[in-house]
Amino acid sequence: MGNLCSLFAPPKPVKKRRPITKRQPSVPRSASGPRNRLRSSSSSSTRDNKFGDAILFGPQNAGGDPGSLPFDRSASQRYPVSGSKKNQLPRSSSSRSRSSTDPLLQPHQFLNNKGVKLDDLETNHFILIHGGGFGAWCWYKTIALLEEDGFKVTAIDLAGCGINSCNINSIASLSQYVKPLTDVLEKLPTGEKVILVGHDFGGACLSYAMELFPSKISKAVFLAAAMLTNGQSTLDMFSLQAGQNDLMRKAQIFIYTNGNEHPPTAIELDKSLLKDLLFSQSPSKDIALASVSMRSIPFAPVLEKLSLSDGNYGSVRRFYIETLEDNAIPVTLQENTINSSPPEKVYRLKGADHAPFFSKPQALHKLFLEIARIRASHR
Repeated sequence: MGNLCSLFAPPKPVKKRRPITKRQPSVPRSASGPRNRLRSSSSSSTRDNKFGDAILFGPQNAGGDPGSLPFDRSASQRYPVSGSKKNQLPRSSSSRSRSSTDPLLQPHQFLNNKGVKLDDLETNHFILIHGGGFGAWCWYKTIALLEEDGFKVTAIDLAGCGINSCNINSIASLSQYVKPLTDVLEKLPTGEKVILVGHDFGGACLSYAMELFPSKISKAVFLAAAMLTNGQSTLDMFSLQAGQNDLMRKAQIFIYTNGNEHPPTAIELDKSLLKDLLFSQSPSKDIALASVSMRSIPFAPVLEKLSLSDGNYGSVRRFYIETLEDNAIPVTLQENTINSSPPEKVYRLKGADHAPFFSKPQALHKLFLEIARIRASHR
C-alpha cells in the first residue's frame, strides 16, 4: 500500500498557489528380504507363460501401516453426456464480511445445482477400492472432488498395498487381501449403506464384499474391473485374452519368494513400461507418483475362484464403467466381462486409459454423481 502526501507552498501576500500533491511510488505486488524375480517372456518356462498370458494388472514398492484411509468430499459425468454445460456451485467474490443473516448455499446441500439434496440420496458415502498394485493414494483427485460436493469418502488400502504394512508375499487368500475392506463394512452403523467402487483387480474384492454384506451396499461400481461370475477367478477372466497382450507380457515380473519350484507369490510390473501399459493418457506428474508408489500384486488371490449367490451378490445393483483407451484391460475384454454378467447400466469414458482417476478425473466424477443420484429400486 502507498501513502498519499500533500505538500503546500508557503502563502504570499497577493497570490495563493494551489497545493501540489505528490504521490509516493506504490510497493510492487509479489508474484505468485532376498527373492527370485523372473520376467515373463518367450524364453520363460511353460508355467510362467501360462501366468504371463493371464495376468493384467499393475504393481511396485512402498511400505507403512495397515488400515484404511477415511476421507470426506464429491462429483461425476455420464457418456454420452446429456448436458454439455458443467454446472458448478457459485462462489462469493465479495470482499465484505458476511453477516449471520446472509443466505449461504452450502456445497453439501445440492448436487450440480439441480435441486437434488444429498439428504434425499440413498447414501452419500463412497468407498473406493484400488486395483492391483495401486493404493488409496491413486484416488486423490476423486476424493477431493467428491468431498467438495459434500460426500463422505473412504479410500481403502488393501493388505500389503499403499501404507498397509502386510508382507505382500505372505498373502495366501482373497479374504486376507480384502480384510481392510471387510473390517470397514463390518463397522458401518446399522442401516447405513455405501456405494462401493472397485478398479481393476479391486472388482474381485468388490464382488467378494457384495456376497458378504449385500444389505450394506447400495450400489456397486466396476471401473475397468474384474466383474466375475460364480466359480470364476480373476485369472480365469484374464485368460480369455491370453496371447493378445504382448505389452503386458513384457511388463510382468514374477516373484518367487518360496522358490522357483512353487507358484509365484507376487507380480511386479516393469516401471519403464508403466506409461504405455497403464497411463497412456495420464499427466506426467501422476505417472511419476505411481512409479514411486505402486507395489507388487499378491498372486494367490488372483487364482481364487469366487462363490457368488443370486441371493447375496445378485441382489446388489451393479454398474460398469468402460475405459476406451485402456491398454491393460482392453475394451474387448471389458465387454466380454459385461456380456457374461450384464449389469444394470454401462457407461463409457472416452479418452480414459487404465487409470481414469488420473486421465479423466472430472468425467469420472460426474459419472459417480450420476450413479449416486439413481433412485433406490423397490424390488
